[in-house]
Amino acid sequence: MWRYLKRVLIGKPLKTLDEGQVHLTKFKALALLSSDALSSVAYGTEQITTVLVTLSAAAIWYSLPIAALVLILLVAITLSYRQIINAYPSGGGAYVVATENWGRTGGLVAGGSLLVDYMLTVAVSTTSGTEAIVSAVPQLYKYSVPISVIIVLSIMILNLRGLSDSANFLTVPVYFFIIMITAMIIWGFFNIATGHLTYHATASFGTPVAGMSAVLFIRAFSAGSSSLTGVEAISNAVPNFNEPKKKNAANTLAIMSLILAAFFGGITFFSYYFGIVPNSHATVLSQIGSVIFNGHGIGFYLLQLSTAMILAVAANTGFSAFPILAFNMAKDKYLPHAFMDRGDRLGYSNGIIALAIGAIVMILIFHGKTNMLIPLYAVGVFVPFTLSQSGMIIHWFRHRQGHWLGKSTINLVGALISACLVVFLFWQHFGNVWPYLIIMPALLFMFYKIHNHYIKVGMQLRIAEKTKVQLHDYDGSTVIVLIGNVTRVTKGAINYARSIGDYVIAMHVSFDENPGKEHKTANEFKAEYPDVRFVDIHSSYRSIAKPTLRFVDVVAKRAAAKNYSTTVLVPQFIPNKPWQMALHNQTSVRLRAALNSRENIVVSSYNYHLHE
Repeated sequence: MWRYLKRVLIGKPLKTLDEGQVHLTKFKALALLSSDALSSVAYGTEQITTVLVTLSAAAIWYSLPIAALVLILLVAITLSYRQIINAYPSGGGAYVVATENWGRTGGLVAGGSLLVDYMLTVAVSTTSGTEAIVSAVPQLYKYSVPISVIIVLSIMILNLRGLSDSANFLTVPVYFFIIMITAMIIWGFFNIATGHLTYHATASFGTPVAGMSAVLFIRAFSAGSSSLTGVEAISNAVPNFNEPKKKNAANTLAIMSLILAAFFGGITFFSYYFGIVPNSHATVLSQIGSVIFNGHGIGFYLLQLSTAMILAVAANTGFSAFPILAFNMAKDKYLPHAFMDRGDRLGYSNGIIALAIGAIVMILIFHGKTNMLIPLYAVGVFVPFTLSQSGMIIHWFRHRQGHWLGKSTINLVGALISACLVVFLFWQHFGNVWPYLIIMPALLFMFYKIHNHYIKVGMQLRIAEKTKVQLHDYDGSTVIVLIGNVTRVTKGAINYARSIGDYVIAMHVSFDENPGKEHKTANEFKAEYPDVRFVDIHSSYRSIAKPTLRFVDVVAKRAAAKNYSTTVLVPQFIPNKPWQMALHNQTSVRLRAALNSRENIVVSSYNYHLHE
């Protein structure tokens, strides 16, 4: 049943040779990797104006120079990540750049920040989409968290189906949103040019506003910079593109950034020109749409539908980039090697599932509240931005390749702005971002523990060059067969033990509950196998594992004195149907797990297969 359900949800397995067929064209990659960045224009301008109106509505004109600064930062980040794509085409983005140029700890800080940030990307996107749903159907408000969790699980299943299927699905909401925002901007400027829409700004550009300060300006700028989240995702997923990978990835990044810049700039301009003031009943984008489309007509509702759809699927950017980043860190031995395994559909399934679990945990911790997640989300973005762009400065000064001075200047601008934003976020939003100071040291500790484990394992397993491997020569073999009762399974196990062992011992654990039954078991065994030693170990506490371990330790010690090897044979029967396993106790599983803790003991299973 599980296999059938898996085939229905995920699809049939793909051959390894089919990998080239699941790579992305620019058209599909734009849908798959830009949903997070493009969806942020739905709330980026609103984040700026919400901060400014805390002073007064007249301060909204400051959103124009703030938007200009955000666009400058976008240009610097885009150019920087285009450089990263060309210099580090293996994927991994900021993690790879920071590791090479800032060292191991710098790379792990960048990688750890991005891992958490992708979880927050999924959490923020799904909670934003849920808020759009419950705004339309208020009766669902009390189910906000379960709805968010269902959305995460749905997108996880979509990504487990592979890159091609998820990209095909995402082309509809992403390109629908692109078409609607493009239509709104073009129609808005046309109506302004023809005089159908007039100027209603709350204050003229340049009007002095009493109380305006640099702190408030920077606070609004940091809030607006949330529109830049997701820009780095393409640089992390370069291996997923069609050949030539670097060129296609760089061009897709440029296209995405141009669309993002046009949308963010246009929406911010309309917000100022029409005098839009944020309120709790309607988003800034919906108010702009209402003005441009002349009320709540078909254009307005299509805009709202496209916005809700892209917010709901924006989480997919995290699902696309997280597995590649986890793969690169696992390859460097800082995450479990399971993140390097491909699933049935050639995606890194363990990374996809881990991301979904992490995002659900975030949603549960923050009770599905988007505004509580965004400051921590922004820190997770701008720390890697700072490390990657400053790392590229080191890269250019180290290699000095064509126009390196100009490129390093671009990186410097981006690094300085990003670093200032990180400092400001900790200063102004410490109450929301302090968990970063706990999460990051914990992640670094985990990364180093995993790395040290793999290094130690490698040293113990590696065969040194020019040395002969000294294998132990045993004079004989002792086999201990664990007996529950006398059955066909027992007979097969004893016969097998005789074929591989010089000395066979049958061991049984008995309890207080039914002493007559235990004597019967002993008598039956001795009658069947009079030449095999039968040992009955009594347990007063209904424990099988502990008496077994004590007996095996004693036998193994005596066997070693005779230069014998010791094998413990665990008999078990295998039901005909997988679901039938749940109807039987798992004593053999527990025994093998306990016995695996002992050195110099071979643990083996004897399987007897049932046919009905």
